[in-house]
Amino acid sequence: MNARKVILPVLILSLSTSAAFCQTEVLKGVVNSLAFYKQKKDLKYLAAAKKTVDSLITTKADSADLEKVVYRVVVNSSILYIDSLNKLNQPANFFAQTTDLIDNVSSKRKAYKYQAELDYSKRCLSNVYIRKAFVYMNNSDYNNALQLFMSAQKYTPGFKKLNVYIAYSNNKLGNLQAAAKYYADLVANDSTKAEYVQAASTNYKLLGDTTSALNIIKKGRKLLPNDKTLLFDEANIYSNKKDYHSLAPLIPALLDINANNADIAFVAAVCYDHLNQYDKAESLYLHSIELNSSVYDPVFNLGLLYLREGAIKKEKGNTPNNTRAAQWLEKANEISPNNVNCLQVLQVVYAQLGNEDQINKVNNKLKQLTNQ
Repeated sequence: MNARKVILPVLILSLSTSAAFCQTEVLKGVVNSLAFYKQKKDLKYLAAAKKTVDSLITTKADSADLEKVVYRVVVNSSILYIDSLNKLNQPANFFAQTTDLIDNVSSKRKAYKYQAELDYSKRCLSNVYIRKAFVYMNNSDYNNALQLFMSAQKYTPGFKKLNVYIAYSNNKLGNLQAAAKYYADLVANDSTKAEYVQAASTNYKLLGDTTSALNIIKKGRKLLPNDKTLLFDEANIYSNKKDYHSLAPLIPALLDINANNADIAFVAAVCYDHLNQYDKAESLYLHSIELNSSVYDPVFNLGLLYLREGAIKKEKGNTPNNTRAAQWLEKANEISPNNVNCLQVLQVVYAQLGNEDQINKVNNKLKQLTNQ
């Protein structure tokens, strides 16, 4: 089954100017302008906030005033996020100046006093980076998109959806190991999505790391126990590895949700066949054939099963198992007349039955096929 596509909506961080923002008399005009913008959504209030805060920083001493600089960061980052069309005509280097400013402020020893303001500003800048990154992504420039998403994560490391964007970009760039890691990091709680689990698993498989692929699916199934696709994925890994002991506990659930799926019935039959649970295997081979009688493998395997049961019981001659084996192997031969393996097994069956005419026919057919 194909993995579900990872959908990448543009998820924007929630923003709000905090009521806990400082409102000293000097900065009251700035805070009030921000509050008016929040209420009326008119850019003139952002322009007023910027004009006010710029008027407060005119000397070297003002530039060293942490509180004033923090509010310049708040205002500038608000404008960058909200005025995406730059209707306020900020200079081309406005974004770079603001990021440099917030990085400098955040490094100050007393920056913790303005945590609410700085967190708000970082969310604004992160959103700007995400917005710019999606422009590149929509133009299939995944390298620049990745760099911008990584920059956004620097400011909002707790915004887990960024892992999706970073993983997706890495995937597009062929960085499978990095993509798998970022997807795997999203598989942490029951709010995760199955497509993240599958994306991580797929990347691990492409890297040849089946163990990690299986581990992430098992982790995903613990968090999303009712997800059918993850159940299929785990079963497919066990089936491909021929780990039938691990596959067997999953069979009842697989059959329960796929009662009329011939392929699932066949996989279940093969599992029980290898575990020597022949009654279950027989029933499921028959069910698979009933659902799709034109497929070779379940018909051939059922013939083999009867032949093997006859051999276990040391049956000779025209016994029920040998007769049934001949019946189903002949049907398999009808579906795939030139299958050498089937013809060779038919030789064994006809020898058991003592049918020389059929042995000669099979021998002649094999000679024709091997001489081609």
